[in-house]
Amino acid sequence: MGHMPKSRRNVLAPLAWSLLALLAIAMPGISESRETAQARNAPPASPAQVAAPAQPAATPQARDTTPQPQARNTPQAAIPAPGGPAQTGNAALSRETLGAGDSIRITVFQNPDLTTEARISQSGSIVFPLIGEVGLGGLTTAEAGSRIADQLKRGNFIVNPQVAVAIVQVRSRQVHVLGQLSRPGNYILEDAAARLTDVLTLAGGISATGADTVTVLANRGGKIERHEIDVPSIFHGGDPAMNIQIENGDTIFVERAPVFYIYGEVQRAGAYRLEPNMIVMQALSLGSGLTPRASERGIGIHRRMPNGKFVKLEAKLTDPILADDVVFVRESLF
Repeated sequence: MGHMPKSRRNVLAPLAWSLLALLAIAMPGISESRETAQARNAPPASPAQVAAPAQPAATPQARDTTPQPQARNTPQAAIPAPGGPAQTGNAALSRETLGAGDSIRITVFQNPDLTTEARISQSGSIVFPLIGEVGLGGLTTAEAGSRIADQLKRGNFIVNPQVAVAIVQVRSRQVHVLGQLSRPGNYILEDAAARLTDVLTLAGGISATGADTVTVLANRGGKIERHEIDVPSIFHGGDPAMNIQIENGDTIFVERAPVFYIYGEVQRAGAYRLEPNMIVMQALSLGSGLTPRASERGIGIHRRMPNGKFVKLEAKLTDPILADDVVFVRESLF
C-alpha cells in the first residue's frame, strides 16, 4: 500500500470516528425493526399457548452418588390353587369311592351318544355301551373314568377317549339308626364326614323315652368299635371330640331311658323317667305329691340288688333314686 501524506490522514481520522458513532446510534433501531417484522410475520398464538405461563429453564439436578440398598425379592402373593375352598367339596367328593346302589353319569368327550346314567349293582359293576360290563365298585370317580377309557381304547372303539364320571346319587354309604328315636331306620350319608349329631338330626332326634347315652358300633376296617356317648355332655362343656364321625356301616342305638315307679298314697301312680341325681322328694313331685291320707314317715323303696332280688328299704325325702326303684307311700294310721 502506498504511503499516504500526513495531511490527508489528519482529515480522514475525524470522519472515521463520526461514522462509528452514527452506526452505534442506529443499531438498536435496526434490531427493533427486525423483531417487529418477525412478530408481524409469525402465526397468531393459540389460546392455550397464550394462557400457559412461561416455564423456567430446567436446572440440571445434582446426581445422588450415595449407594442405594438393593431391593429384596419380595415374595408375591400366593395365587389360589384351582382346588381352593370353593372347590373343596368337589375335591372331597372326587376322592369318595363308588359302591353298590350309587347312581353315576358317564360322559365321553365328543361322543354324546355314549353318555350313560347307571346304578352300580351289588357286585359293583355297570353295563356300558361297546365294552359291556365293567367293575367300578371301590374306585374313585377319576379311577372309574380311567378304567372305562382304557377299555374303550383297548377295544379300538375310540383312539384317545376322555371319560368323565360324576356321582348323581349316593346310596352306598348307609348308617343304621335303632332304638328310641323319632324316626329309626337306615339313612344314607350324603356327606362322608357326617357326625353323630348329624345322623341323630336325620332321625328326628331322641324321643321322650330315649336315654341320654347313645351306643355307637363303628365299623373301622372290618373291626367293630363300641362307643358310649353322653349326648347332652357334648353341648354342656364336654369334649367336642365325643361327637364322633359316622361312616358307612355304622350302627347307632338309643336305649330306653331308665325309669322308676311310684304307687300307694300319691296323686298319680305310674312309671316316670329317671333324671340324673334324682332324690325321693323329686320323684314324689312327679307323681303330683301325696294324698291327704299319706304319711311322710311311711315312704319306702323296693330296690333290685345285683343278684336280682328285691329288698325293702325305709326311705327319707333326701335319699337317691336308682333305675327300676319302686317307691311306695303308706297310708297314715291317724
